[in-house]
Amino acid sequence: MNVDNDGIKKILTENKNICVIGLSPDRNKPSHSVPMYMKSKGYNITGVYPRGEDIGDVKVYASLKDVPEKDRYFVNVFRRSEAIPEVVDEVLRLGGTKILWLQLGISHPEAEKRAEAAGIQVVSNRCLLIEYRLHM
Repeated sequence: MNVDNDGIKKILTENKNICVIGLSPDRNKPSHSVPMYMKSKGYNITGVYPRGEDIGDVKVYASLKDVPEKDRYFVNVFRRSEAIPEVVDEVLRLGGTKILWLQLGISHPEAEKRAEAAGIQVVSNRCLLIEYRLHM
């Protein structure tokens, strides 16, 4: 279910737009600091958070279905592992996603297999910030 290290470097090199499901307005949470770190490194961040309130200059939508398809290509997820089947269902229903990145501590093998069977690259249980520092 994990992309190998060469694949991770390729993802980080070739994809500068990241849609973050669970982007938090709380600066003390990794679901805020990790995406903002990536933004500081030149990535374009779009967020999904139930309130849909923008965070600084980051556009935040209330639902993934509200995010323009062009911004759903690379989806980074900060949700509990038990929520991943629902996330995969939505990603598959909406289309447009080719990379699904589940943050450190997050995995759901069955849901990941469904995403991979649909042609989506899946990275699970890895931190975007840590992987950026390792490979870039």
